Amino acid sequence: MNATVIDGQIQEAEIVAIKKVIAVLEHSRQNELVDEFIRLFRSDAIWTTGHGKRLTGRDEISALTHQVLPGAMKDSTAKYEVVHVLFIRPEVAAVKAHAQYLTLDGQPIGNPGTPLYVIAKEDGQWRLAACQNTEILSA
Repeated sequence: MNATVIDGQIQEAEIVAIKKVIAVLEHSRQNELVDEFIRLFRSDAIWTTGHGKRLTGRDEISALTHQVLPGAMKDSTAKYEVVHVLFIRPEVAAVKAHAQYLTLDGQPIGNPGTPLYVIAKEDGQWRLAACQNTEILSA
């Protein structure tokens, strides 16, 4: 995993905390835990789905997630891996991840994804602020 440098030092503790956010995102998706997923977002967050639907605010994100997440993982799962962290400021980071849907026995389904998460630290907690899911299309 790559990371940018802040003031000459990689912020290892912050990277660990950021990876935990993505791990909770993965866990909530795998287990269809809508409320756990929604708690990751700032109230004014922006989310663009892999199909280009823009959602503004936690309420819109919650409404769509309550429609699509329950039952979505009955025949599959999803894995997320943080591959790069760019600290824009010490309390704001752009996080690039690799995402892959898998069959329950671990075989890849469809194209992988390359989501971008802009996260902000508020009151000691990293929260998703602006997110863009993007499918990697074959050339």
